[in-house]
Amino acid sequence: MSVIAVGLSHQSADLRVLERATVPANEVGKILDELMHRSNVVEATLVSTCNRVEVYAVVQAFHGGLADIVDVLGRHSGLDTAELYEHLYVHYAAAAVEHLFSVTAGLDSMVVGESQILGQVRNAYGTAREAGTVGRTMHELVQRALRVGKRVHAETGLDAAGGSVVSEALADADRLLDGLAGRTALLVGAGSMGGLAAAALRRAGIGEIVVANRTEATGARLAELQRAAGVPATSVGLGDLADHVAAADLVVACTGATGTVVELDAVRPRTRPLVVCDLGLPRDVDAAIGDLDLVTIVDLEHLQRRLADSPAGLDTRRAGEIVAEEVRGYLATQRSAEVTPTVTALRRRAAEVVDAELLRLDSRLPDVDARVRGEVAQTVRRVVDKLLHTPTVRVKELASGPGGAEYAEALRELFGLDPTAPAAITNTTDGEHR
Repeated sequence: MSVIAVGLSHQSADLRVLERATVPANEVGKILDELMHRSNVVEATLVSTCNRVEVYAVVQAFHGGLADIVDVLGRHSGLDTAELYEHLYVHYAAAAVEHLFSVTAGLDSMVVGESQILGQVRNAYGTAREAGTVGRTMHELVQRALRVGKRVHAETGLDAAGGSVVSEALADADRLLDGLAGRTALLVGAGSMGGLAAAALRRAGIGEIVVANRTEATGARLAELQRAAGVPATSVGLGDLADHVAAADLVVACTGATGTVVELDAVRPRTRPLVVCDLGLPRDVDAAIGDLDLVTIVDLEHLQRRLADSPAGLDTRRAGEIVAEEVRGYLATQRSAEVTPTVTALRRRAAEVVDAELLRLDSRLPDVDARVRGEVAQTVRRVVDKLLHTPTVRVKELASGPGGAEYAEALRELFGLDPTAPAAITNTTDGEHR
């Protein structure tokens, strides 16, 4: 079994395709369950953000696993297989590990170095674990990826230098409005991205924040946090959105809803500029609003175009080196772990031979003093342990390198070992620390 990564992102698909492929948070469990009912998928995690949809899975075989994942994604998105394959990227085994590490480190993001993806991967893992689709391989892989992401940000300073989709959108709004200080912002959506937007608006000196959210209690909590931080803020429902849009200089929409939230009729004729930041996927804002006088839409498609050719302004070389180093370390650990059952089986085989020979000695020399018998048994076991020490340590070292599985196979062939036997599995530490 190996790990496979199948997905599409801002680098491989346009916003139209990403909108159809994105998986709302309340549907992630359903998709994971469907994946696990496929014959080739053993473990699965789904990462769905505003600019990527990726499945990381442990599969029985490459082609069968790929077909199962693509079929599930296709059924969910309504895209036919041919169209979906045009936008998909596929990574397998070591390449899948490297991709996940790069994603978690923020090196594959629309805004290179953004740290929000770290939390998104952590949340994806938590959802998969609650759904029961995480086993040992996926657990170790994602936990290692999260450590890599933290290490990259700690050692390269990408956290401080990197922005986010929210910060980049608000930077455009700041430019278009000649500054955000003292302005009125309408925040449509009070989720995690809404919280990030509110924090960024506070730092920009926004004059007032109005939080509009479907669940008013959630919006009220976010507004209360802003007031506690010294920014005038109120919370409202979505019913009177037009009145609040009319009073705003800036609208930031990030609801996570599956349909349009800010409709064309919610924007009345303007006498002053209005910037609408649509950070939803699918879109939260009717695209026709951008055709109105004095209204400018900043959406994910706009950001994708602007950031595609702009220099990141970050030293990503060290981050890339860290990812490569961590990939090598992870793969070496995995290869070494794969040989452990064989080493355990070898030690058990040796212990069985020693026990059989000591029993035969007891039957032939029943009158031997108990103390002497104990010394002989201890000596024989010590000799066997010393003989096995070097080859077992060495095979683990060799197994951590490329082609390491061949050394374990050689041991199994030479000694007629079966590492899948129950004794080899249930007694994995037997003899290891003698």
